Amino acid sequence: MSISTVAPALAELTTLRVGGPADAYVEATTEAELIDTIRAADDAGQPLLVVGGGSNLLVSDEGFGGVVVRDMRTGFVLDSKDTCGGASVSAVGGQDWDELVAASVEKGWVGLEALSGIPGTVGAAPVQNIGAYGQEVAGALSTVRTWDRLKGRVRTFAVGELGLGYRTSVLKRSMRGAPTEADPQAPWYPTPRYVVLDVSFQMRLGTLSAPVGYGELARRLDVEVGTRAPSAELRAAVLELRGGKGMLQDGRFGSAPGADHDRWSAGSFFTNPILPADEAGLLPHDAPRYPVRSALPATTTGPSLGAVDQSLIKTSAAWLIDHAGFAKGFGVAGPSSLATLSTKHTLALTNRGGATADDVVALARVLRDGVLDAFGIELEPEPVLVGVSL
Repeated sequence: MSISTVAPALAELTTLRVGGPADAYVEATTEAELIDTIRAADDAGQPLLVVGGGSNLLVSDEGFGGVVVRDMRTGFVLDSKDTCGGASVSAVGGQDWDELVAASVEKGWVGLEALSGIPGTVGAAPVQNIGAYGQEVAGALSTVRTWDRLKGRVRTFAVGELGLGYRTSVLKRSMRGAPTEADPQAPWYPTPRYVVLDVSFQMRLGTLSAPVGYGELARRLDVEVGTRAPSAELRAAVLELRGGKGMLQDGRFGSAPGADHDRWSAGSFFTNPILPADEAGLLPHDAPRYPVRSALPATTTGPSLGAVDQSLIKTSAAWLIDHAGFAKGFGVAGPSSLATLSTKHTLALTNRGGATADDVVALARVLRDGVLDAFGIELEPEPVLVGVSL
């Protein structure tokens, strides 16, 4: 375990590259070190921020008045493999996410391929049920082993106990809930009550992907939505699509560190709004309308998409931002803005070099308010906001 006497700025630990220093900074290299650090902070009543890849955080310029612990653990193992049950794989929370995805494609483990290129670590994946291009991690999860900060013990969640939905889970909701008799210390913020120690996946074997669930990706692969494609080709197509939108991590996938400010972001800053189906008519006629599927696959007899919930519809936050009058590259202060929309995609708020957290927040507020005024829909931020609010 490494305990720093001079805590780094959160700008050095996050992909947005903003945020001031922490009061204390610890790098945990084993599970015991991670648990001991969390327990010590909680026992002392110190605020706690567990950091993995830092790709879903917006931290204030004042920094964090507590303990930042970074999960430095890496590694994943194949627990079992057979033609009937598929591949059972376990990964520690600090493991780089895309390295796991790349390995799964190479080894013929099916179910993560459309999640290629998402920055961050395995530990963050189940917390917000990461997803992209018609696939969510829920479809491949088996169990999530956590440290329960309230009970002071390890708790393992089966996938059905996680309450998974669009960018949410029981883990994430523990950061928002009001105190109850069962959990008098709620809400647990900015780190959930349950800190992910490791994640187990159950993946089918093969060289063909899970059914393609996103039109743009299907068109790139020249297949129909709901059909399958070679996993390696699908991964390559996803990386190409993400790269064209600046949605790949800085310094990876052919980008020199610091060279592309469109990659200085937290990815999609707002979640796509989900509306009751009977309110879909309130959207402009040309606004995108996507089905809302259950987080878990509809069948267990083969790779499948989740069942469609006919009572809900999802629209595009990027489309709403664009059609509210905010074009790619928009900044509150015009061309001189230090924080702007990406020049490649209207859903990413980017640091053009030298931006502060206040700059990013100011931009986010303008976008949120503009969409609300134009369409009556309030966008919800996807990153965890630490010391700032919209």
